[in-house]
Parts: sequence; C-alpha cells; structure tokens
Amino acid sequence: MALVLFLSVFLIAACGLIYELIAGTLASYLLGDSVLQFSTIIGSYLFAMGIGSWLSRFIDRALVSRFITIELMVGLLGGFSSTILFLSFTYTTGFRFLLYALVIGIGILVGLEIPLLMRILRERFQFKELVANVLTFDYMGALGASLLFPLFLVPKLGMVRSAVLFGLVNAGVALWSTFLFKEHLPSPLLQRAVCAVVVLILGGGMVAADRITDTADAALYADDVIFSKTTPYQRIVLTKWKQDYRLYLNSHLQFSSRDEYRYHECLVHPGLASIPGAKRALVLGGGDGLAVREMLKYPGLESITLVDLDPEMTRQFSTHPLLVQLNGGSFKNPKVHIVNADAFPWLEKNDDLYDFIAIDFPDPNNYSLGKLYTTAFYRLVRHHLSQNGVAVVQSTSPMFARQSFWCINETMKQAGFNVHAYHVYVPSFGEWGYVIGTQGDWRPPTQLPSGLKFLTLKNVAGLFDFPPDLAPVPVEPNRLNDQSLVRYYDREWREIVR
Repeated sequence: MALVLFLSVFLIAACGLIYELIAGTLASYLLGDSVLQFSTIIGSYLFAMGIGSWLSRFIDRALVSRFITIELMVGLLGGFSSTILFLSFTYTTGFRFLLYALVIGIGILVGLEIPLLMRILRERFQFKELVANVLTFDYMGALGASLLFPLFLVPKLGMVRSAVLFGLVNAGVALWSTFLFKEHLPSPLLQRAVCAVVVLILGGGMVAADRITDTADAALYADDVIFSKTTPYQRIVLTKWKQDYRLYLNSHLQFSSRDEYRYHECLVHPGLASIPGAKRALVLGGGDGLAVREMLKYPGLESITLVDLDPEMTRQFSTHPLLVQLNGGSFKNPKVHIVNADAFPWLEKNDDLYDFIAIDFPDPNNYSLGKLYTTAFYRLVRHHLSQNGVAVVQSTSPMFARQSFWCINETMKQAGFNVHAYHVYVPSFGEWGYVIGTQGDWRPPTQLPSGLKFLTLKNVAGLFDFPPDLAPVPVEPNRLNDQSLVRYYDREWREIVR
C-alpha cells in the first residue's frame, strides 16, 4: 500500500514536469529559443506551483474527492496542452498568452496535488516519514521525466501523444485513488465513472494525435506537407508546391529546391575552388547533403566528413526518395562519412586537419546555436584547418540582419582568421551572406568545376563587392560568455517581421 501511494507522488511529479518540458520545447520550436523565454516558463511554472500550494490551505473538506478532481483536471489540461498550443499557434495570434496561461494553470493544479495528498496520508504515516518519502519520490519523478522526455517520448511519440499519455497517467492516478481511499468517498462508483470518461476522452486524443499534428501543419504552411517529423532536436517539415520542395526546421525555411543551388554553390565553390590540391573536406551542419553534393564535383577530394547533430535529418536525406534526388544521393558516395554529433565537442575530441571546412548551421536565433558562432568555436575550427586551407561560414543576411552578418565577420577575425566577406541574392531568402576565413593570404578561384547553374568566374568577383547599404557597421564579436550575435539577430529579425 505504501509503495503504491508514493508511486502516485512519483507519477504526479513526472507528469507536471513533462507538461512544462512540452510547453518549453514547443515555444522553442515555434517561437525560437531564448534565455528569457526559457527562464520565464520555468519561473512561471514554479511560481504557479507555489500559488497552488498556498491555495491548498483553503480546502478543508472532502480531501480525497478534491484530490481526484484535481488529478482529472491536470490530466485534461496537461494532456491536451500540446494540442492547444499547436492549434493556437496556427489559428490565433494569442500563442504566448495561451502558453503562459497553460503553464500557470497546470502549475497551480500541480501545486495543489502534493499538499492535499500529504494531508490525506498523514493519518497513515509519521510526519517525518511522510515528508521524507513524499519529497524523495517527488524529486525522483522529476528526474525520471527529464530523462524520459528526450530519450523516448519526443522521438517515439511526439509532442501531442506524449502530453496525452501523461494525461492518461494523471487520470490513472485519479482512478486508483478511488480504490485506495474508497472509505473516504461518498460515491466511489460515480467518481470511477467520471475517471473512465476522462480516460476515454484522452484515449480519443491519443488516437487522433497524428490528425491533430497534420491539421496544424497544413494550416501553418502554405504548401502541401509531404513529410513531417519531430526529433529531440527540432521539427522537420518538407512541403511541396508543384515542383518546388521546401524544408523547414522549427518553422524556419532552410531551402527551396527552386533556388537552393545558388545558396550552396556560393557556400562551397568560392572557397573550395581556390584550393586546387584539396584532399579532405569537412561539413559542419548541412545535414541535407546539398553542400556535400557540390563538394563531390571535385574529383580530387578523397574524403568528406559531415557532422550533423540530428540523426533523423541525415537518415531522411539518405533514404527519402525525394530528398535523395535533391542532394544527388551524395550521402551514398563512398567518399562521404556521416557523424551524428554536436560539432563543438566533436571538434574538441578530433585531431584531424582539413583543407576545406564548410560551416552550414541554421541561423543563430538562440544561444544553443549561438555557441557555434563564437570566437571559441572558430578557434577550434582554425586548429583543424590545414596551413593553406579555407573555412567558410553561412552568415545570415547582410541586408536584413546587417549587424549579425558583420558580427560573424568580426568574430572570425577575433578568432585569428583573415576574413573575406561576400554575398549573393537567393530569391527565397533575399540577400544572403558568407564569410571565408584563412590563415594566410587568399585569392578568388581561377577555375570552377563544370555543371554549375549560377556561379561563374565572372560573377565570383562581384560577390565580394558590398554596396553602401550592406557595408560594415560597428559590432562586438560573439563570445561564449557574451553572445552579442544572438541579441543582434533577435532584434534585427523582429523588426523585419513586425
């Protein structure tokens, strides 16, 4: 009996934390991560739990009935939290309001649960034993949830099903409480019936989870969604309109098949074509294989290593017929070696040198990505570059994020690179920028591989010319302990989307 009671505490704590993790992760996916957002979600949840704990003092009668009712309310609200957030982001302008309303509402209910349960159990256990066991199982539940969430729930079930599953857990706790404390209930059968109804409602949500996600995706993206997948790292969505395929990561466009060749030709060839004897190349990011496709146009390259954090990304671009067609089956080439790892620690552990390094990360819209644009990271990159090697970084838009672009340029300079900034017009994105970094002198290429759709020797020189409205501006370098780049980026792109 005691073990079952304290298992309830474990599950209550796990459910509460899972709902918070889902809210925070969805906010990160849909709005972009930030320290302020992450901090306020956690702070709001913990503050709301404190309010719930304080409010529990006003519940004096029918404690077991109230506890069961609260469990069912948490199950319904938490279980459908991700559904509400997905649909509100798609169909309303009140996503942030609903996000914090849900976090606070769930927090208050979770804050009510533990004090009520302790008061229900106080006649069965000594006070010191009760407090010790309740807090022990409470913290253990939080640990279990924090491990279960990224390792199993998100990759296997997705956000909607994960929330509904733990809603069912809350409803299950309520149901077995009608048996554990039946002597305290005026009508156990009625309350079991109510629990059963809630279980059926949540079960329906579990069955309809895919339809809910598909509905949200279909409304969120203008084109037909032909593939979507939530991973522990991001949400991957591929859309199609006529012959145009578009890849979105966390709702941000990564490429359009109509013009991605412009972006990737300019990412790779100005640098790689300037090293005639290049043998070894490294791609950091670029899990779509499109940069690798361009590198394979150099028969002299003996090996290409690609390091991308998300195994699902590289798996889809290795196996999905449409995606394999886009990257020309580049991941199947025997020269290509794929590593699924965080690029920062991977570089720290690896001692290899490369003649060409292409850094193709998503834009630095959060501090997790921002660390990959810091002086510390670029110093690591420089240590892996051969004496005459070239590194190139995709560097966001010098038109729409001018300070961000020149911040990346300045950061590479501070890391010890000789820098050479350039830009190109990509219709899907507008004006887009790159920075080449070398350890010595650098000159533009005098020869390009055949088969390019956009880049020619004649227009390469023009890429390095910046008109006055794209010219350098004063900026601070981006450091690991002070990520000025993320602040520049957030401010500049917010002004664009207003």
